[in-house]
Amino acid sequence: MRAKAQPFTIETLDLDAPRADEVLVRIVGVGVCHTDLKVRDQHRPTPLPIVLGHEGAGVVERVGDEVTKVEPGDHVVLSYHWCGACSNCQKGFPAYCHQVIACNFGGSRLDGSTTLHQNGETIYGAFFNQSSFATYALASERNVVKVRRDAPLEILGPLGCGIQTGAGAVFNSLRVQAGTSIAIFGAGPVGLSAVMGAVIANCAPIIAVDIKPKRLELALELGATHTVNSLEVGDPVQVIREISAGGVDYALDSSGLPRVFRQAVDSLNILGMCGLIGGTSPGVEVCFEMNHLLLGRAVRGIIQGDSIPDIFIPHLIELYLQGRFPFDRLITFYSLAEINQACADSEAGDVLKPVLRLTEGKIYEN
Repeated sequence: MRAKAQPFTIETLDLDAPRADEVLVRIVGVGVCHTDLKVRDQHRPTPLPIVLGHEGAGVVERVGDEVTKVEPGDHVVLSYHWCGACSNCQKGFPAYCHQVIACNFGGSRLDGSTTLHQNGETIYGAFFNQSSFATYALASERNVVKVRRDAPLEILGPLGCGIQTGAGAVFNSLRVQAGTSIAIFGAGPVGLSAVMGAVIANCAPIIAVDIKPKRLELALELGATHTVNSLEVGDPVQVIREISAGGVDYALDSSGLPRVFRQAVDSLNILGMCGLIGGTSPGVEVCFEMNHLLLGRAVRGIIQGDSIPDIFIPHLIELYLQGRFPFDRLITFYSLAEINQACADSEAGDVLKPVLRLTEGKIYEN
């Protein structure tokens, strides 16, 4: 990406050899995430020019001298990066690392060095410490997750961000209990991952809210018990209250729209909790009615589904292989050369989760 809001270009670059704690990965598949598009349009600034991509999956090619977690030939998913040294990392909350912006959006390693070059020109990379819109990515031992070889590697990349965010919000952040009610605002890949998580957690009812009929149809196929089309009902909050006997125990907003976030909070019953997992541009504000919150209702922000990737991503893969977490139904494949079409289709709502496939055929072992 060389300029704000311009198409991606495919170029040949020089990539550093792995340092002592780094891992070189041949990318097999990489998801296109809404965050990539926000950075492309500089709603979340990064230095330019830069290689983006942060939902990569592939095969380890080389490892640094100090790496012990993986070895060449291992199948891996690349996730977000964290410093490992701050108080939140030490407490087991790496998604809330004090250096989360520098680790994932700074365009360089934490020491300021860059990983990519072209004929003497510095190209920024290390996006989420991977920059996986590429044939090869350089990550660290910390944000590489070893996965089982009998899982289809080309679909696993989105587990590193969007999928684990939605499912993790249900399992890890809200810690929903069986029989509790939940409303999920936004039936995109993150919201539908939350729907699948709520099904596994035995929530009831599970209410999906969106404005696109096809997404709501898929939500029902994935296990939602009710859907609400906000364009077709006068007041979605009232409809949710009627479905759930006064309000839901839990709500999630994956839209990032203040009006929708307010609806999610307003749909809560007494002692309910709403999680915000939809990012937006800096400076956007939202208002709530204070007395509504006073009755024990809570609001909290959620990053990466509070996931510890080394634990949670293999868990989601196990659920997928058991047929209980069919996230592959969200995926549409493109080639790397089709990256701009993939972005356009995602923005238009024509596809849920584009995945750029860099290797033809399935990569897994029976």
